[in-house]
Amino acid sequence: MMATSHDRLIVRGLSLRVAEVAALPGHAQTRERWTKINRLERTGPLVWINEIPFWEFPDHPELKCECEAEFARGVEWSLREKLWHWTHARCDMVVDPVVYSPVARHDSGYGIGQQEVRGRTDYGMNAADYLPILRSEADLGKIRTPVITPDHAATDRAYAATCELVGDALPVERRGLVTIWFAPWDELVRWWGITELYEDMIERPAFVHAGIRRLMDAWLARLDQLERLGLLSVSNGNHRVGSGGLGITDELPQKDYDGVHARAIDQWGMSTGQIFSEASPAMHEEFCLRYELEWLSRFGLNAYGCCEPLHCKMHIVRAIPRLRRVSMSRFINIERGAEAVGRDFIFSYKPNPGVFAGSSFDRAEAERELRRVLDATRDCHVELIMKDISTCRADPARITAWCDLAVDLARQYR
Repeated sequence: MMATSHDRLIVRGLSLRVAEVAALPGHAQTRERWTKINRLERTGPLVWINEIPFWEFPDHPELKCECEAEFARGVEWSLREKLWHWTHARCDMVVDPVVYSPVARHDSGYGIGQQEVRGRTDYGMNAADYLPILRSEADLGKIRTPVITPDHAATDRAYAATCELVGDALPVERRGLVTIWFAPWDELVRWWGITELYEDMIERPAFVHAGIRRLMDAWLARLDQLERLGLLSVSNGNHRVGSGGLGITDELPQKDYDGVHARAIDQWGMSTGQIFSEASPAMHEEFCLRYELEWLSRFGLNAYGCCEPLHCKMHIVRAIPRLRRVSMSRFINIERGAEAVGRDFIFSYKPNPGVFAGSSFDRAEAERELRRVLDATRDCHVELIMKDISTCRADPARITAWCDLAVDLARQYR
């Protein structure tokens, strides 16, 4: 973590540029719009983009890291990425005048690996088929309860090194986990097998219940440890929530928060049951949502869903306590989805990232989709979240073109 004068010069310069952007007057207004939509107040559509395929343009002059030390390059990249976003893919982005230094921890994991047969798809993306290794009650014992151990020394080293790099350009703050991606069946199915799961729900339902129960106990034990060890931070700020937008809110933390020891109830929670996309609402509720509720009940505000067709399952999703945003597959019936969500939650819509993958950017198709969605969701609290971008054919201008289009259309629907 030792920083050279060369590395300090680069990182401090980038930090000064981030500080200049963060000081611009528009952030307060954008932050207030995110606060309002998270309160379920009318704001008009909000737009955000993430999961950009930066690996396709590593030599972009604004993204090319110059630091020598590995740790410094990590800090440098986070600043360069933020500045690139602001310049080329701003949408309804907020830039904070701070650099966060993560709290370090060790996680022993579940003590069980996964067996996969890997393949290749277009554009260099990996695909995998998972071989079933949980086929009996005895096999479920392979899932261990994780042991979490804070690493205070590593936390202090990273904080000191970041402060040295950033200098006086921006404040540096230690920060624990502010959001946890909770998708228990995304993990469990890698040990179970997709075909095997769907067969077992019919032929061996007790075995399926025993499997998800075992993993849920492990997840809840991990959460208890994270709380007890002080490894969580309040999540009311400028970070993604689940598969949706930013978590900027004035409803967290809870009124009894002591200012030091953040709990799950002081955070946004999330969950998703994507592997149940083709399961009935009854099976989704029985084998998935029923268990997710144990997790979600611990959190102050909640988001649910990612790639599931929840337009036909909102009647079970409404059981989630303190639910604020719902994300679902773009292959849904959008009119039915908008009606089912109504104004009770944020409708988090993920536009088609395939518009970036053709021989050229299909602006006309992108506009048709966005207008169709914005027309259908006029009476909703809607956010357009572009993500899951596998490729833009190494042409970042396509990203910028979509962002400009989406923001322009969203303004027309305010």
